[in-house]
This record gives sequence, C-alpha cells and structure tokens, in this order.
Amino acid sequence: MVNLPRMKGAKIKKRLALAAIFAHPDDEAFGPGGTLARFAKKNDVYILCATKGQAGKDSRSAQKRTLGDVRADELRRSAKILGVKKVFFLDYEDGMLSNSIYHELAGRIARILKKITPEIILTFEPRGISGHIDHIAVSMISSFVYERMRGAEVILYHCITKERAEAQKKGYFIYIPPGYRRDEIDLVVHTKDVWDVKVRAMREHTSQAHDILRILKRAEKFPKEEYFLLRAKHDTKKWLHKLRTILDGKKQK
Repeated sequence: MVNLPRMKGAKIKKRLALAAIFAHPDDEAFGPGGTLARFAKKNDVYILCATKGQAGKDSRSAQKRTLGDVRADELRRSAKILGVKKVFFLDYEDGMLSNSIYHELAGRIARILKKITPEIILTFEPRGISGHIDHIAVSMISSFVYERMRGAEVILYHCITKERAEAQKKGYFIYIPPGYRRDEIDLVVHTKDVWDVKVRAMREHTSQAHDILRILKRAEKFPKEEYFLLRAKHDTKKWLHKLRTILDGKKQK
C-alpha cells in the first residue's frame, strides 16, 4: 500500500486551486474545457495527464513513436488557451492503465497534489464517460488519492446526461455507459459564454481532427452545458453553492 503525503489544512483561500486529472491529451478540451476556462478566470487550474496519448489515431499519420510528443504539445497549447497554470505529464503508456500500476500512479499524483495543494479535484465519473478503461482507472485512482489527502475538500466527477450518452453511442466502437438523469447530477455549468474558448482549445488537438468534427457536430443538438457529480468531505451544501457561484453565478435547482 502506498503512503500518501498529507496536504496542509483545509482553509478556504481567496484564490482556489483545482487539479484536473485526465488520462489523455484532449480529455481536457473535449470534456470539461468550458468549466476549466471559467474556473481559471479567477482561480488556479492545473492538469495532470496520465499518458501522452501515444496509442491514439493520428489524422496526420504521425508515427506512434512521435505521436506522444505531438499530442503532449497539443495539450500544452490547449491548456494555455483554457488558462491552465501548469500541465504535469505522468508518462504512463496509453491504453495500459491497470491495477498493476495503481498505487504507483496514486503516489505520483499525490506528490504533485502536495505541491499545488488543490481544494478541488476534477476527474472522470466512475464509468469513464465513454467506457475507456484508461478513463475508469484514472477516475478510481483519483478517488483513492482524494479520500486520503487532507486539504483536498471536493472531488468533481465530469459526467454526461442520458441523452448525450445515447447520441454518443451512434457509430462508436465500444460500449458507451448510460449517462445520468438530471436529478442525479449535482452541478450544471453553463458554458455558452466560453464556448469559443473551448472550441479553440479543441482545435489545438490537430492530430485528433477526426474526433473534433464529430464532437462539434453532435454538440449542435444540445445546450452549451457541462455536468458534474460532486462529493465533499465537509459542508457539501456550502461547497456546492460556492462552486455554482464561481462557475455559473446562476441559481440551479
């Protein structure tokens, strides 16, 4: 069992820090990019990326041995557009996240979190949204770290609605988990005013152009919103209200 370092106290600072933990480059922009952009306007956002996406398809036919470097650069450019303060690469092999590296990866994540002391962790919902095994592993490992780190007060699980999950299933090559009902979702972030920022960040992932076009076409059918499940160690209602105020400023049911 890995011994996780402890972060300092749980005082709420005027400027909060959020650590977004993903599996691959593009997860940030194709996923909760609007939320990251909104949060970064007045707070600090960091990204931890478990792999460099070297096993992905490349619209420009880069060789696999160079694709990881290409996609890492794409993430850095995307992160800059979103207002992210720093990106950390954990350098695991794309498609190979599993129990065999569980505690090793947890330890690496924890050591970085100790340095940046985030109050908020953001990651995939437990089913990985798309069902990608790397996503599921990152969600589970991030949850493991969150539960054991003092000072990390809230974890946000990025998720999608049932309607979006159904739309995503069409033509997809693996099983897509069912999305969540509206009454199961804790936080809805309206991203219309940062949609152009999110799209610019997405377009930095030029090696994944085939996915960008599909995602943008599908997005035309839905409101410009991002969805989250929320868990807090203390004062759940207080944190939910605080995050709604930071991320939206609108009263939500």
